[in-house]
Amino acid sequence: MGESRAVVTGEYTMPVTRRRRWWLAVVPAVLIGALALAGPALAPYAVDHGIGISFQRPGGQAWLGGDRLGRDVWSQLLCGGWGLLLLAATIALLVTGLAALLGSCAALRPRLGAWIERAADLGMLLPPVLAILLFMLSWPESGAPGLIAVSVIAGTPYTARVFAAAASGVARSGFIEAAVARGEHLGYIVFRELLPNLRETFITQLGLRFVEAMYLVSTAAFLQLPATLGDANWAVMVRENASGILLNPAAVLAPSLAIGLLAVSVNVAVAAFGRGRRSL
Repeated sequence: MGESRAVVTGEYTMPVTRRRRWWLAVVPAVLIGALALAGPALAPYAVDHGIGISFQRPGGQAWLGGDRLGRDVWSQLLCGGWGLLLLAATIALLVTGLAALLGSCAALRPRLGAWIERAADLGMLLPPVLAILLFMLSWPESGAPGLIAVSVIAGTPYTARVFAAAASGVARSGFIEAAVARGEHLGYIVFRELLPNLRETFITQLGLRFVEAMYLVSTAAFLQLPATLGDANWAVMVRENASGILLNPAAVLAPSLAIGLLAVSVNVAVAAFGRGRRSL
């Protein structure tokens, strides 16, 4: 029926409907991410522009009403996502990339693998949120770079353990043994032989790390730890407007949904992209 039409790519014939399916899964993340990045240019008012009374109901030109100071919620929603998105994406890329390198090296060097396992076990005893609280409260002037640093340090050991487990089977393959027998150095084996065969694991972990990073960044912003994020972000909107949720629910629900939709849609998009690449 619908699967009869197909697109021929190399030696594999991929149904058109399946190809459309994973593209449709990517579209929401692209739209939400683009809206978060371009939001400040699209906002009808400045973030500190007053439109009426506190927690004004939606109506007229104020689609989502007003916040606790009578500012336009829609404008704040458009301006409050890009910082969270960039921080979460940076943390996810750094954690996944560093963990992929460490895990690959651990699969080839058992001693390093043992140290990574110990570091992962130790990291599980100290939750990332607690580590961020301890670090940011001790050095509040570190701002966003400090948040990125502690998030990467806290998240890399466990992720590296995942990569080490995935890479262990590849490390025992014949082409890896042949590269070792040829006398190839560790960097060549990792980058040219091992990592290309961990693409699926990399894509999966990248999506998961982004969701975790959004959770950490939103929590830190909710607690107003990194001062460089400013006052106009989704997490701070939730915190400041919680007292008026019965007066104007949109002031709290809109940023809460934005955080959840961005994290989930990016994770779904990354997973769908991985499935789409495997189908090609």
